[in-house]
Amino acid sequence: MDEKTSIDMAAGLACPIPITDYKSVLLAHGGGGKLTQQMIRKMFLPSFQNEFLEPLHDGAVVSFNGVKLAFTTDSYVVNPIVFPGGDIGELAVNGTVNDLAMCGARPLYLSAAFIIEEGFPMEDLWRIVLSMQSASRKAGVSLVTGDTKVVDRGKGDKIFINTSGVGLIEPGVEIHPKRAAAGDKIILNGPIAAHGIAIMSVREGLEFESRVESDTAALNDLVSTMFDASKDIHVLRDPTRGGLASALNEIAESARVGISITEDRILIGEEVKGACEILGLDPLYVANEGKLVAFVDPDAADRVLGAMRRHPLGKEAVIIGEVVPDHAGTVVMKSRIGGFRVVDMLSGEQLPRIC
Repeated sequence: MDEKTSIDMAAGLACPIPITDYKSVLLAHGGGGKLTQQMIRKMFLPSFQNEFLEPLHDGAVVSFNGVKLAFTTDSYVVNPIVFPGGDIGELAVNGTVNDLAMCGARPLYLSAAFIIEEGFPMEDLWRIVLSMQSASRKAGVSLVTGDTKVVDRGKGDKIFINTSGVGLIEPGVEIHPKRAAAGDKIILNGPIAAHGIAIMSVREGLEFESRVESDTAALNDLVSTMFDASKDIHVLRDPTRGGLASALNEIAESARVGISITEDRILIGEEVKGACEILGLDPLYVANEGKLVAFVDPDAADRVLGAMRRHPLGKEAVIIGEVVPDHAGTVVMKSRIGGFRVVDMLSGEQLPRIC
């Protein structure tokens, strides 16, 4: 059996069982997988349908007097609020900065809204504020407006943060999920799944020879470095909720292209790999907060990869696969032993409240 036949057979093995319609919201509806997509497509998208929302990108791209801007919003409910390598405040700033960067924008301004439970320690709130201040300075953005609400004791869970952001898209930059095209090389900027495992290590009391820390980081400077190398970057996505697998599936579905990746090119730290085995998790579906995947024109891929490797956040960047004309809408992975399997989008929730 040749390789193409094996891939076609694997692509045809996606589970045919439909997603169940639920009468109430589950944690899994916030997990970034099939249930999230179902809720968005059946409820939110039809209700608010417009040309800016339709791409379902990391943010909306709008134009004013010939100037292109990106606008995004996100809410952070991570539990615990302090974790190895970061906290909810740093996560909120970096996550919104990254969503703007994934639209191809240079992040400029943020807003922040705090929903705080009565009784939350002022010392913890001050730590979060200082963390957001530091993260904003590192990312080169200003927090220019905000809001604060306090809910009754027992009616919240410590603190939730919403951040929104606006960024400027430079001429010549055109990032869109539907721009993924056959032949594009797919570049990942480093090892996956560290953020999710850092959260779970605290929740489950796991200890490792070396501490697993979240990879939370602002990626806008790395993206700027990539654009300096070439503007022939078609798609950018940060694989947060749902991990790398969900991000690739969203792009394959949006662009109606096939995606082929190779397992042994995807870097996973030994501690992270061991934790996933203990917890029964697939690292492809575990959240990241400092990683991106870039779909790059094949003629520009080596230049972009080289530029990424010269940046601290891209020094372990690697080409993990490519866009193919076959099995449209499906992600197929070549395993370490030479077989092929479909990398589908999860229906359920591996790790709730991960960001």
